[in-house]
Amino acid sequence: MGVRIHIDAVGNFRFVYSAADADSPRLFIGSHLDTVPNAGAYDGTLGVLLAVALLQALHGRHFPYAIEVIGFSEEEGVRFSVPFIGSRALIGRVDDTLLNTKDALGISVREAIEHFGLNPRGIAQARISSDACGYLEFHIEQGPVLENLNLPLAVVEAIAGQSRMEFTFTGRANHAGTTPMNLRHDAMAAAAEWITAVERIAKETPGLVATVGSVQTMPGAVNVIAGEARLSLDVRHPDDKVRAKAVEQIIHLGQEIARLRGLSIRWSEQMSQPAVAMDPFLSSQFEQAIGKAGCRPHRMVSGAGHDAMIMAEQVPSAMIFLRTPGGISHDPAESVLVDDVAKAIEAGLYLLDQLALTPIFQKRTCRA
Repeated sequence: MGVRIHIDAVGNFRFVYSAADADSPRLFIGSHLDTVPNAGAYDGTLGVLLAVALLQALHGRHFPYAIEVIGFSEEEGVRFSVPFIGSRALIGRVDDTLLNTKDALGISVREAIEHFGLNPRGIAQARISSDACGYLEFHIEQGPVLENLNLPLAVVEAIAGQSRMEFTFTGRANHAGTTPMNLRHDAMAAAAEWITAVERIAKETPGLVATVGSVQTMPGAVNVIAGEARLSLDVRHPDDKVRAKAVEQIIHLGQEIARLRGLSIRWSEQMSQPAVAMDPFLSSQFEQAIGKAGCRPHRMVSGAGHDAMIMAEQVPSAMIFLRTPGGISHDPAESVLVDDVAKAIEAGLYLLDQLALTPIFQKRTCRA
């Protein structure tokens, strides 16, 4: 297709489809290429392939803006418990603290980049330039809403804010057979009580989702009372004030549970990502394009985080969701419908044409 291809210093796969004029602004289209453990095939990757399909469908036609397709190297945060490393590089948010963050084997982000054959000293060059006029992302919904509405596509008007934390209950390890129940300081029992409290708070707060997805106990033996339990916490809501209040409640309940059981508790915050509204102009253009493709437009909030929420800090950004059959994601059963993908490509082509005919869009460059 005549594109210029390179891998930047943080591992993002990037290629540029030139504009009709060399001095034109640049539109980014992309998503991520990494996965969670035991993942499906479409989360993230579909958005990159859709961008490639759009360029193929142009048959060499060029616009008054260049198009850069990007496959982000790291969005999920699985290895280092820090998400969006790839997109953070594009807005200049990869610092020494992030580069020094280590995985479970003690390997830092910096070392992992070097082991891959890249030079972390070049990460600054990965940053988008001031000619960036927009970022578009196609992504599966990862939920059941569109299927329930019998709709193939939707415009994402906002991405919910999220908090990621780690909690540790510390009690006293002891023999499981010789320690009476009333004399135990069982960290795992405290953790179990706290997990149900987290679930209760989420159910009582409209729009809130809260998940304890990982539990590790020490020493982890069948005949030993757990002396320590380490747990993850993920809390999300479209309103940051509601999310912050829920996190405060969860911390307070953890403290109370630990106090009543004679344990100690500590916690740390891995991430606090504010809710992010998508760009109104690009969202309305996406909505028009969906209508032209013969689909009833629909708007919704994304409960999952996406690279678009990072890119939106510095460049106007918008997203389209594709229906996820069964609402299943982060699982091998994750799927899409071929007709929905075709509609997404059709809507994307309409959108590119609309933006080409909108001079005001091409002047809306990077806010950095």
